[in-house]
Amino acid sequence: MSKVTILSWNVNGIRSARDKGLLEWLSKESPEILCVQETKAHPDQLGVDLLQISGYQSYWNYPERKGYSGVGLFTKQVPISVTYAFPDTSLDLEGRVLIAEYSGFILLNIYFPNGKKDESRLQYKMDFYDVFLDYVNAIKAADNELVICGDFNTAHKEIDLARPKENAGVSGFLPIERAWMDKLVAHGYVDAFRHFHEQPNAYTWWDLKTRARERNIGWRIDYFFVTVALLQSVLDAFIMPDVVGSDHCPIGMVLETDSKELRLK
Repeated sequence: MSKVTILSWNVNGIRSARDKGLLEWLSKESPEILCVQETKAHPDQLGVDLLQISGYQSYWNYPERKGYSGVGLFTKQVPISVTYAFPDTSLDLEGRVLIAEYSGFILLNIYFPNGKKDESRLQYKMDFYDVFLDYVNAIKAADNELVICGDFNTAHKEIDLARPKENAGVSGFLPIERAWMDKLVAHGYVDAFRHFHEQPNAYTWWDLKTRARERNIGWRIDYFFVTVALLQSVLDAFIMPDVVGSDHCPIGMVLETDSKELRLK
């Protein structure tokens, strides 16, 4: 048996993260797969050091607007296929979706919208959530196992942020957003980190302006969700709070496989 490590990180600008040690960190960790969100760059803005990392194939999705949104995938195993949008493409013109099919599971790397700006962005976020859920449910109904990772931009439960009462009326912890997270779980998707770890004070994002990271006043808004049947192959899920370079930290998950390729037992 062998292990497959998948890491996910909202890098808050991949060029900035590179300058803060991203490539050295990736070389040290050497995961089979790294998913990144909020890359804020088109491939033509990236150097060879990011586009041609030794041992990895890379895939990118990005909006027309430069310096905004975007997701990327670094993978040692070439996927069977890569998809860059939901069937309803009108909901993702911002480069928020990368879907990679492997033998044994389908990986969805998603940068979900932030709803804090105004009511229209909150509505866009909720519409995006619903289109996403319809899409993954259709995939699951066809007997596929799923790994879903990325920045969900919502803390699910009170344990998932340091100050729940103070943020009860803030997008990212609104009842409507938390109810959708409940719906996701009810549809058969498991929060991998919470399956293994029940402790409080485990966060993945901290406000830079208030230096909240120094006091660990954070939010857990980055997740791995897996289908129920796939959970038996998950050995661990974890947060890497000591890794700096972004206002988010990386998160990870380890799967057990029956070969050196990305196939599950």
